Amino acid sequence: MAHTIHIDVVSAEASIYSGEAEFVVLPGEVGELGIYPRHTPLITRIRPGEVRIKPAGGGAEELIFVAGGILEVQPKMITVLADTAIRGHDLDEARANEALKKAEEARAKAQDKQEIAAVEGELAMLAAQLAAIRRLRKK
Repeated sequence: MAHTIHIDVVSAEASIYSGEAEFVVLPGEVGELGIYPRHTPLITRIRPGEVRIKPAGGGAEELIFVAGGILEVQPKMITVLADTAIRGHDLDEARANEALKKAEEARAKAQDKQEIAAVEGELAMLAAQLAAIRRLRKK
């Protein structure tokens, strides 16, 4: 498997994915990143969105939602340290929509800048999660 790269996706709760991949796409801080084997070393923050993994040897693309975190890329290994990570098939649209409604209500009641910023961050994460759910549903 000379043309693969090992990827580990972990959150505070568990190891979400570990395996060989041909290609990985994820939401970098300033835009989407595509990573192939032998990529230049890189450390960056990631924003809420989906990690798409093309497994080695074919098979269905893996989708993992991350709510932000840190990405480390080495020529033969990718490590995603996510604040929260959820496998694509475990995403729950109804729960995400309910959380979005509650966050919108909290934004309407927010008074100071710090509270508003926290709610805005939560809203951005939930919007990214819903977008990932909709893309997964289309497949």
